[in-house]
Amino acid sequence: MLSFAYLWLFILLPLPWIVRRVLPVHHERKATVRVPFMQRLARLTGSHANAGIVGSKRPLSQWLVLSLVWLLVVTALARPQWLGEPVVKDLPMRDLLVAVDLSGSMETQDFTDKQGNVVDRLTAVKQVLDDFFARREGDRVGLILFGSAAFTQVPFTADLDVVRELLDEAQIRMLGPRTMLGDAMGLAINLFERSNVDERVLIILTDGSDTGSLIPPERAAVIARDNGVVVHTIAMGDPTALGEAALDEKTLKNIATTTGGGYFHASDTAELESIYSHLDAINPKQVETQSYRPLTDLYHWPLAALILLTLLYMLWLEIRLRFIDSDVIKGQRVRGDKIQKIQDKVQGQTG
Repeated sequence: MLSFAYLWLFILLPLPWIVRRVLPVHHERKATVRVPFMQRLARLTGSHANAGIVGSKRPLSQWLVLSLVWLLVVTALARPQWLGEPVVKDLPMRDLLVAVDLSGSMETQDFTDKQGNVVDRLTAVKQVLDDFFARREGDRVGLILFGSAAFTQVPFTADLDVVRELLDEAQIRMLGPRTMLGDAMGLAINLFERSNVDERVLIILTDGSDTGSLIPPERAAVIARDNGVVVHTIAMGDPTALGEAALDEKTLKNIATTTGGGYFHASDTAELESIYSHLDAINPKQVETQSYRPLTDLYHWPLAALILLTLLYMLWLEIRLRFIDSDVIKGQRVRGDKIQKIQDKVQGQTG
């Protein structure tokens, strides 16, 4: 749709006509020769003689060109714009962060994939998380990997394909064999501090207990709660295991309770899928919709038309001067010769 940024400027269109009517006519004094036989000469030549003021008139073509030029100038000054179709953009209102345990116990093969093959725990996590991320269109998602240290694999991004690809590249023990759960939560809180959205969700997936983090998991849970972070914990594996493979369900439950999240336990792929389906249901996609209509400036079009019109008119004047007016001048010369002969004849009769 065509619109004008300064539509009021079109009130300037009658300005040249007003100036012509208000300002006095230009006067130019010239010396003249008085001819006593002017009336007789005019009668013999068939022309009309006017005494006093002689006014020059612009040709109609020049008036038309000047009017169009002024119209194009005012149109360009009014800044024409093309208002495009509405563009709707969805802005994420939630940041979702997933922390995945890569400790040595994740290589335990006690899960079955969709094809019925026995796979290790990390492989099962990748398969389920891949489907989970694929359904998070509209959220900003981040990924933290932790073992003996915590590492931000993907900061918050709306590019879910990148998150899925980098998750697939994760390997067991790539960050050491231990489980620094508290440090992973501390790193997550730091990431959320740079977030501008109100809803912040952290999902922790682990199959062990914390092994000496600088920040105890319970303390990290309190800090997360104070920063508005909801933590869901997912435990994998055998809760009756002992030693390094022991699963600290009590700590994971306390973390979820403190932050207002939920605690889940998955002993196989089916349970893991149901957990993420449940999380998908209690954390539906939330977006803020913004719409705008793009504006494209068009003032260069009337300016280009103005330049083209001026050049064409100048070309027309040049052609007229060379080919049309030359014939008129020749005719005037012939007529002048006839007038000169008549003047000589008149002078002879009066003499």
